[in-house]
Amino acid sequence: MRLMIFRQETRIGVGLVLVCAIGLGLGTPTASAQSKLDTDMASVQSDGRPYSLDMIIALALAKNPVVGLAEGHIEQQKGQQTAAGAYPNPTVTGATGRGALRDVGRAGIGIISGDLETYTESNYTINQPIEWPGMRTARQRAADLGLATANVGMLETQLNLASQVKVGFYDLLLAQQGADLARQNLDIVESVARIVKARVKSGEAPQFESIKAEVEVLKARQQLVRADNLVRINRVAVDTLTGGALGPFYMIYGEFRIPPRDLHIEGLMARMVEQHPTIQRLLKSVEQSDWKIEFERQARVPNITLNAGYWREIGREAYQGGLSVPVPLWYRRQGEIASSLGAKRREEAELLRIRNELGRAVHQHYQDVRTTAELIDVFDKGLLKQAQEALRLAQFSFQQGASSLLEVFDAQRVQRQILVDYAQARHDLSVSLARLEQAVGGTL
Repeated sequence: MRLMIFRQETRIGVGLVLVCAIGLGLGTPTASAQSKLDTDMASVQSDGRPYSLDMIIALALAKNPVVGLAEGHIEQQKGQQTAAGAYPNPTVTGATGRGALRDVGRAGIGIISGDLETYTESNYTINQPIEWPGMRTARQRAADLGLATANVGMLETQLNLASQVKVGFYDLLLAQQGADLARQNLDIVESVARIVKARVKSGEAPQFESIKAEVEVLKARQQLVRADNLVRINRVAVDTLTGGALGPFYMIYGEFRIPPRDLHIEGLMARMVEQHPTIQRLLKSVEQSDWKIEFERQARVPNITLNAGYWREIGREAYQGGLSVPVPLWYRRQGEIASSLGAKRREEAELLRIRNELGRAVHQHYQDVRTTAELIDVFDKGLLKQAQEALRLAQFSFQQGASSLLEVFDAQRVQRQILVDYAQARHDLSVSLARLEQAVGGTL
């Protein structure tokens, strides 16, 4: 676990955040707060292992069940590819038994003598279906494209899963920083409350000032409890994406992302059309539908069956060969062809829908990135310093007796809210970039 420092020019880190005077001019935590932070860090290091974003993505790709589903689909398509290349098996039929020759009288009037001669009779036939070459080729091409579609589907699954992990990671990162800010806020409020109690005890301030200070302390503690609960909830969410591989006591380390340079909507749209796995998968599905249609059309030409046989009977031995050809007189697969045409039309409509949705998502997240980057720039150019300076002046005036307790708490709330908004803006930028990458189909 690392201690990350808020700076005007640098990103907010993960872990236990120390608000330092460098860059923002914030006051350092008191000794009690620092001791609590050190204790929490020691507990984290003893209970769980810290993970970076790349480590969690690797675990998710190895352990998440959706990857197993995609792998199973690939294996299924490999089996169908093997079946498509197989030749039809022959049918072999055989029969044997004992036969008797009955001696008929010379006059041929059906008088049978008592003498019988018995022999072994047998017959064997073999039938070998022969596929129409055009139908076999179409079936194999459709199976090959089915496997290619499944392979691209794996890339699509990995892209979507990685995007979910990134969003979950940044949510947890924001929750951890929120908990750190809530802990620092509690420390500051407790410090002010101690000063108020000392003044009340010495008679310099009325009793209700102490009551107001205690109320503020209770509010700050409740905020810290809610922030810690949010950390636990987001930790479970990220662990679920890895199939439970992280465990309950892990921690994360890393930073929010910074606005990328030279980000142009035209280039993003071009990349989306050319490389997005979902579009590539649907394109291959449309091509596969073409070959399925071709298969049904070629199937109108009947397969032939070659026949060969051997007969051995009493007084007779024969070898025969033949050819069996179904005649497509009444039905020529009109239903199957129409069904395949409808499936292709559905695939083309789905391709158009997905392309439009991805284009909309690229534009939306691109604008989100630009807007959030501008907001972060406002914070970095002075708003953070101004809020901290206002709090410092309010605290100094309160210590000198020139300002009221309410003014101190107001300045504290404003300063804390600005820090929360700043962290939220950095989180929103990172999430927007992750979703933009998902819409584009690859890293920026």
